[in-house]
Amino acid sequence: MADAESVKPPWWLKPANKVFIQMSRLGLSFGGESPVVLTVPGRKSGTPRSTPVTPMTVDGKRYVVAGFPGADWVRNVRAAGEVTVSRGRTRERVRMVELSAAEARPFLRVFPTEVPTGVGFMKRAGLVTEGRPDEFEALAGRCAVFRLDPA
Repeated sequence: MADAESVKPPWWLKPANKVFIQMSRLGLSFGGESPVVLTVPGRKSGTPRSTPVTPMTVDGKRYVVAGFPGADWVRNVRAAGEVTVSRGRTRERVRMVELSAAEARPFLRVFPTEVPTGVGFMKRAGLVTEGRPDEFEALAGRCAVFRLDPA
């Protein structure tokens, strides 16, 4: 398993994200899951930046797990706090609250069940090898986990 801090996004991620964003804006899902487009102002430029994410719902609350340590969207969310999430024509303003490593562990543990397409993605990235819940739980403190609260 790769050191999470040394993991870099694959070359194909940005082009694939553009396709996924367009699909989501059309209201289409992929992989049987319902991703949303998260739009946040860039922390330096202020220019809106969009990325597809797949929230999971646990005990009636929505959570998002970052697929890469240090992802740009994570840094932008930390700077902005509030973002817009959209699916099709539905847009919602939310506050993203980052969980501590201890708070994140149970959500990372259920991530493989709740977001199965994320398992393959994180395997290909070298963050996990088999996709077991304990491997995801071990990412606490390295891969950010956010709770989406109404703004």
